Amino acid sequence: MNKTSVTLRNTPTKKLFISYLIPSLLGMLLMAINILVDGIFVSNGIGPEALAGINIAVPIFSILLSISLWIGMGGATLYSISLGQNNVQKARSIFTQSFFLALIVVGVLVILSLWKQKEVAYLFGASDEIFPYVKDYLHIILVFGVIYVMENILSIFIRNDGNPKLAMLGLGITSLLNIVFNYIFIFMLELGVKGAAYATVLSTAIGLIVLLSHFVRKSSVLRFVKLQFDLKTASEILKIGLPSFIVEGSAAVTIIAYNVTFMHFVGAVGVTSYAVVNYMHAVFIMLFIGIGAALQPIVSFHYGAKLYDRLQQSLKLGVITGVVFGASILLVGWLFGENIISLFGVTSEEVITYTKKGISMFFIGYLFLGFNLVYAEYFQAIKKIKLSSIIIVTRSIILFLPLLWLLPTYLNSDYIWLAFPIAEGVTAICLIVARYTLKALAPLKNTSSPIIES
Repeated sequence: MNKTSVTLRNTPTKKLFISYLIPSLLGMLLMAINILVDGIFVSNGIGPEALAGINIAVPIFSILLSISLWIGMGGATLYSISLGQNNVQKARSIFTQSFFLALIVVGVLVILSLWKQKEVAYLFGASDEIFPYVKDYLHIILVFGVIYVMENILSIFIRNDGNPKLAMLGLGITSLLNIVFNYIFIFMLELGVKGAAYATVLSTAIGLIVLLSHFVRKSSVLRFVKLQFDLKTASEILKIGLPSFIVEGSAAVTIIAYNVTFMHFVGAVGVTSYAVVNYMHAVFIMLFIGIGAALQPIVSFHYGAKLYDRLQQSLKLGVITGVVFGASILLVGWLFGENIISLFGVTSEEVITYTKKGISMFFIGYLFLGFNLVYAEYFQAIKKIKLSSIIIVTRSIILFLPLLWLLPTYLNSDYIWLAFPIAEGVTAICLIVARYTLKALAPLKNTSSPIIES
């Protein structure tokens, strides 16, 4: 039995969860800081129009990340289940197929997007005034998007291979260098929006090189093997990873829908205010994705090994962590909202007032977001894909999109901010009710000998 399997089987559950949680949270947080730093540097170094332009282009990150998570989490779930079953060769084959499948999918997407770049920008909510900023940023990110996806894919699999610290280190170096390069390219070389894009690309490439060092680690199970595409395996990877794709894909839909709605009901003030809130949201939602990312390798391994008692203990820890984080973020928003707004160099009193109002309403959604995403990740990790997908689609599409139009239409434009918290709250209530009434959501029961924890 390999070292990773022994650790996952025998480490006390709480200690094991924390050992994955802290690096995962830091890694995801640092990934989000890449986007946040772009916003702060662009807003202060170029101006609010450029900030709005980058916010219009930000969905491309969500789309690229959604593909990374779709194939990465789907493949990593099968990878960890195979390790739980002590089938190392199958695990390596799954990793190899996942990596190259991601490259193919992203390659096709990038070619199509570059071909119709202007149409993509306007689809994302660009106007004639903002389009030049969107174009400069979007083009560079698309051209080098494959690097971003490779880093994310490797980070996911390295975490599942029992090395969450290296996964965090790679993303950490990316984030730190992004700050340095942003300062150099925007303030020193005055490259404008292009400088922000080049900073992101260059720092990501260096982070990718750091992650590749995992393959010289002697205890590593993760290896590339001869590529043999198996349609059944590829189909299962895509099927299992679908909820992760929907989470990030729906994030892109959310940003686009919010931009279009604010432009229609409020105008430029609303779009700029949402840009500030959305940059904060990009950071906070990564924390919740980080909790799920820490939970997934543990749950998938124990599911494969049929250690269901340990699996349920891990789920409980994940839910508690998600709820505590949500409450903490809400308090931060209410108490320090004005300080956060000041980071973006906003000077318009109208924008500041509307953004403060938005924070006070929008942040209520974090009370429920962690609960919903942890359960969605849990069901995905044990291959209950329909249940995971239902949770995600309900909160992000079925409830959110109608609310986004109905609230400002029948109340007023301030209530646009409440679409997110109402959708998350209703989803959480439905999930709690279903958890106690439906057999499909009942906890798994142990069928093998218990592990004695020291």
